[in-house]
Amino acid sequence: MHLAHIDHGKLFVSKTNMRHGTKPPDVSDILATVKARGVIVPLIVRAGEDEGRPGMFAIVAGARRFHAATLAAQESGEVDLLPCAIMDAGDDAAALEASLIENIARLDPDEVAQWESFTRLIQKEGRSAEQIAQTFGLTDLHVRRVLALGNLLPRIRTLYREGEINAASIRHLTLATKAQQKAWLALWGSEDDYCPTGHQLKSWLFGGVSISTKHALFPLETYKGRIIADLFGEDGVFADADQFWRAQNAAIAAKRDAFLAEGWSEVEVMEPGQYFHSWEYERTPRDKGGKVFISISHRGEVECHEGWLSGREAKKVRALEARGGATEADRQAARDQRSETTGPLQTYIDLHRHAATRAVLTDHPAVALRLMVAHVIAGSPLWNVRVDDQHVRNEAIAESVETCAAETLFDEKSRAVLALLDFPPDAPNVTGGGDDLAAIFARLIGLGDHEVMGILAVVMGETMQAGSAIVEALGTYLKVDMARCWTPDDALFDLIRDRQVVNALLREVAGKAFADGNVAEKVKTQKAIIRDCLHGDNGRKRVEGWVPKWLRFPAQSYTVRPFATLAKWKQVEPLIKGLPEPTPQIDPYAVAAE
Repeated sequence: MHLAHIDHGKLFVSKTNMRHGTKPPDVSDILATVKARGVIVPLIVRAGEDEGRPGMFAIVAGARRFHAATLAAQESGEVDLLPCAIMDAGDDAAALEASLIENIARLDPDEVAQWESFTRLIQKEGRSAEQIAQTFGLTDLHVRRVLALGNLLPRIRTLYREGEINAASIRHLTLATKAQQKAWLALWGSEDDYCPTGHQLKSWLFGGVSISTKHALFPLETYKGRIIADLFGEDGVFADADQFWRAQNAAIAAKRDAFLAEGWSEVEVMEPGQYFHSWEYERTPRDKGGKVFISISHRGEVECHEGWLSGREAKKVRALEARGGATEADRQAARDQRSETTGPLQTYIDLHRHAATRAVLTDHPAVALRLMVAHVIAGSPLWNVRVDDQHVRNEAIAESVETCAAETLFDEKSRAVLALLDFPPDAPNVTGGGDDLAAIFARLIGLGDHEVMGILAVVMGETMQAGSAIVEALGTYLKVDMARCWTPDDALFDLIRDRQVVNALLREVAGKAFADGNVAEKVKTQKAIIRDCLHGDNGRKRVEGWVPKWLRFPAQSYTVRPFATLAKWKQVEPLIKGLPEPTPQIDPYAVAAE
């Protein structure tokens, strides 16, 4: 058995339930409680496949709670998710329900008292929301909703405890800023003004695009758009929301830069509408690695939360301190363990760098010879001898690498070598292309040094490991120009999801001022702007020859977080400095240009 919140529309009364097929039961004794508090004791359900309704859940016990919730939803106009205990094979519904009711009986009678108890369990006993849910037989969502009461002003909590505010209204208020809560309380206490509740409260909090001038971080005299003042001239509204957000985003970026200048290790700008729930974070001072979180509401309000870490980050920092103290570098490393790139994005980067490096290698046979000797001496994961087949399950990455200019250039050189060795022209590789060692040896004896060196360079390219440190050493030494081997494509942008990285890319392509003006935009929007700049679309000046830092030689990164390619470059960088310059015999990109 496990607990979950399930959509009302996916539930139906099971044929095994005693109330199946009868008229709706009398729920007058529990309806008022369900309207005020919602369903607390979970319904007992099982998968609906056995009753011919796949994707649904059959209610084995709790039909009255279900019907009461249905009536409450019809009256309020809001349909809520219902807490359910999903039965596993062999579970007994009666025993499960009795156990759940016994657990619920141990709870405090109202949610405000529950919040006080849950908060003590978290702060004094170190319990997590998941552990509290397991203790009382509740879903994680129910516990988090109770914990969210901590976002409310004490006066609102008291009104809820006394039954003056219903559950639907209180859930909307937990998402409101303190200023909105104070404004709502003023309406609540007024005899003349209308006070919104339920779904109307939600519209009051989040509906419309009118943004008060009180929320502007920038000086109003610098705003070039129109401001509509109220009748008393005490407040105003921005007539152009888009123009407001451009100015507000620039001010948010300036505030972020100011925090960084003050010595904060990191400042995270959250997406508009993403709420900062304090119970998910821990207070952490700046000298212990605390960060600043900037939350932004859809109404333009900006709140700065200084000195916090997520629970996971704080736990890692505490573990370092417990082992005898930690330096700032240690704490930063604990915070930044999340890689700058996802697995698929790292694969994309590795394969494109590999393709470009081995393409240029074909015109440096003397280098290839020395590289091959090094392989013989030191060994390699690929030397059985085997070919690096550049295998990847992601079709977009595979197509991107297969159609790039670097791969076209390398394939041209491979076809020429196959012809030189009398191998079938459709053979996939030169390496492993023949099974008669003596015949291949005899053929090579009859070729000149230049031809053999060319064959050697292709074979070396086929057997060089993608994503290895040697690609970084070789690509940097040969001064591989990725702008001539690679062009930006959708496969790259589809793999980038990190907000900090996307904003850094936008800053690189369009400039800091433009990036700052869009710092709080969605990741999808910022990536669209980057594409417009690269293609010269939507009236933007086209940016030529751009290559992300990840793909350049030597590799660079956009954040202080781990980046595998950069780490490999740092390993070999001391070995590359001071080496004599390579001497290519022809333009290595000639085939690609054609």
